Amino acid sequence: MSAPKIAPLTALLLGLIVLASCNDSDEDEKRPNNPSGTAQSANQKPGQTTDAEEGEEGEEGPTPSTAVAAEKAAPQQTAGKQFAYNFDGDTTGQIPAKFHSAKTGGGTLEKWAVTADPTAPSKPNVVAQTSTDQTDYRFPLLISDEGSFQDLDVSVKFKAVSGSIDRAGGLVFRLKDPNNYYIVRANALENNYRLYHVVNGRRSQFAGANLKVTSGEWHELRVEATGNKITCYYDGSKKIEATDETFKDAGKVGLWTKADSVTYFDDLKVTAK
Repeated sequence: MSAPKIAPLTALLLGLIVLASCNDSDEDEKRPNNPSGTAQSANQKPGQTTDAEEGEEGEEGPTPSTAVAAEKAAPQQTAGKQFAYNFDGDTTGQIPAKFHSAKTGGGTLEKWAVTADPTAPSKPNVVAQTSTDQTDYRFPLLISDEGSFQDLDVSVKFKAVSGSIDRAGGLVFRLKDPNNYYIVRANALENNYRLYHVVNGRRSQFAGANLKVTSGEWHELRVEATGNKITCYYDGSKKIEATDETFKDAGKVGLWTKADSVTYFDDLKVTAK
């Protein structure tokens, strides 16, 4: 074959090689960049978070963005010592005496105040949390300053009034500060009763029960804590029994709500064991 005929053929072959190389480069650009080398699950949609990342009920929530103030020390109570609060001698419109408010999580400030309620278990007053901030990971607290308790029997009556994000009321015990405590709470939107520990502002459920929680009616929450054993009652019936080693030392007691829950409380009683 003569040289003039070979040249066009060579040029054609070189062109085909260059074209194929360009196509390969284009395909590489279209492939998703996955530098970690792990593949996305076939059942997971793009941008979808795993259950552990959602911070829903029973799982850890987000790390708090701000530190909380240290709690003022309160004397540890000896066995048999009891405090009872019916809020009837407190001034309406104000936070009850011997308590202070605090908050775990984000959102606006909590709003606790004594208010009159004709349905109160002990008339005329109750204490109410009335803020309707809809921040989901937001837990208003009302903390008693009179004493700290290690082993205890604590109870309160509560009424879930309203709330679209949440409609709950709870008891806090062995509280070290607003980011570290035990909480048992009942939820009228979810119809359940849950026991959590909150550590450095992150909440984790370790026991619970499903039951009917009616709005607009008074119910009683009660907790017995002895050593690492925690027993929780709802309207006088035992619903939760669990063991946990998170908080062993004495701590304060208090009341709790979540997000936009408007909740009334009455007859808070705590006895050292």
